[in-house]
Amino acid sequence: MNADRIRIVLCRPSHPGNIGAAARAMKTMGLSDLRLVNPERPGAPDDRWMATNAVDVLAAAKTHAGLEEAIADCVAAFALSARAREWSLPVLDARAAAARAAAIGGPVAFVFGNEQAGLSNDEVLACQYLVNIPANPEFSSLNLAQAVQVMAYELFLTAERRAPEMRTEKPATVHDIEGLYGHLERAAVASGFFDPASGSKLRTRWRRLFARVPDLEREEVNILRGLLNALQDARRE
Repeated sequence: MNADRIRIVLCRPSHPGNIGAAARAMKTMGLSDLRLVNPERPGAPDDRWMATNAVDVLAAAKTHAGLEEAIADCVAAFALSARAREWSLPVLDARAAAARAAAIGGPVAFVFGNEQAGLSNDEVLACQYLVNIPANPEFSSLNLAQAVQVMAYELFLTAERRAPEMRTEKPATVHDIEGLYGHLERAAVASGFFDPASGSKLRTRWRRLFARVPDLEREEVNILRGLLNALQDARRE
């Protein structure tokens, strides 16, 4: 697994020291693509103090206004959370998530939440997998940088064990899949099948459905959107 295609995304980090420590954790495991989504104190000196010899990773980090922007070009995103969710995506432990990432062609993101609140439900649903780091059930909350270190370690071990694989078809990106979700909603509303004001969980259900489809290809997404277009055209006629 090429480390260059692994992205670490920190959503709304509140402590700059954790950003620096996460950069250091990444560099020890050969990772360098760090993304920050709405950090509370951008550029505070604490991040450089904690980065030690990983200031280069910190300096190259890109800042984004929202999670969707940070993962748009990825083919899969893995949300890290210690909390179970009522409407959950497929749940993997850290080791299984690393193996799954290695089997996917193209860039993948591992998404971590705010130190106090973690990831919001919307942020989790923007991803395709939910990842849990097994820990003491009586005290399962890891520091943000520690969680990054554990996940980076599992990714490093998996990369060491796994031979590179070739994929001929272009994988669908998160941006492609979000476009499909938007198209599904427009078609469902236009047909009368879905009323956004009804409280229906249809949006969540189709996200869960497609999250269970491994290695979705861009051409497959295009086929589905072409079918939706044809059905909408036929209905208008």
